[in-house]
Amino acid sequence: MSTGKPLRFVRIALAATVSSVLAATTLLVSSPATADALPQIGIESPGGSKLVAVTETGSQKLDLLVYSASMNKNIPLSVLLPKDRSAPRPTLYLLNGAGGGEDAANWEARTDVDGFFATKNVNVVTPNSGAFSYYTDWQKDDPELGRNKWSTFLGNELPPIINQALGTSGLNSIAGISSSATSVLNLAIEHPGLYKSVGSYSGCASTSSKLGQFYIQITVGARGRGDVENMWGPVNGPGWAANDPIINAEKLRGLTLYISNATGLPGQYETLDRADGDVAQLADQVILGGGIEAATGICTALLYDRLNTLKIPATYDFPPAGTHSWGYWEDQLHKSWPTLAAPIGA
Repeated sequence: MSTGKPLRFVRIALAATVSSVLAATTLLVSSPATADALPQIGIESPGGSKLVAVTETGSQKLDLLVYSASMNKNIPLSVLLPKDRSAPRPTLYLLNGAGGGEDAANWEARTDVDGFFATKNVNVVTPNSGAFSYYTDWQKDDPELGRNKWSTFLGNELPPIINQALGTSGLNSIAGISSSATSVLNLAIEHPGLYKSVGSYSGCASTSSKLGQFYIQITVGARGRGDVENMWGPVNGPGWAANDPIINAEKLRGLTLYISNATGLPGQYETLDRADGDVAQLADQVILGGGIEAATGICTALLYDRLNTLKIPATYDFPPAGTHSWGYWEDQLHKSWPTLAAPIGA
């Protein structure tokens, strides 16, 4: 299903791009999370990763600390628990953007995610680490960003721990924004069978193209001060093609896909009220946020074309206006949830 016209979408996106250029308590218990019990620390997955701390932060909220054997460090995670915990429930892995939840630009701080999922029968797990990592396995340790083995952690180490700790149904979905909108597609490709549905909001899946490489170099290199060649090897090398969801799109067949991107043109959330009265913040959202959304829109149009060529079905939403910002991603999470929820029984 599509709510936009990709060719028009690309023309608007290109125009917007040009315009933008111009212009606690640790709890020890012995059973999975239920209405009156919390996870047991010490739960392990094969390879030595384990749950090392549990803190209750609300009636349906936990903070977990999970040791990753592959990265040799503890990873903090936020968990939203289902409304009804009397039966095993599925899990949504919800990834933050480039900052990895280490800054204020995260789902919990910038959206209504807590309230939205408070009435849903699903576990929501969000890592609060991994800034500028693209949630992928890096080929080499980086002097600035350290050791990143996020595909190993999210795909192999974490799910068995979450399944046991929360008493889940074992059915999973994954969703992400911006750079992580690329990551969720790659994670689904790299771990076949782990996820039933994928939500990709405002991402650039064309990682081996000039535009995709530029986008990654800005995100990882300029913002994160990491060396992109430590991530996937030399630019234009085989590592970049291996992590290009458009090239590897055939491996997305069988998944329920929801893909969205706006045009970059100002929309309903480009207001002074949304920018707390800060004109500079509003200008940044219009100019920079508009330009980034337009650029990811070009990538998304390429993904649309590739999936259609392969006859891989997906649900698309291409709003005629909207920038690379949280108001629109909150909307997309709401709009995509029925699509993501159906295959996992949420």
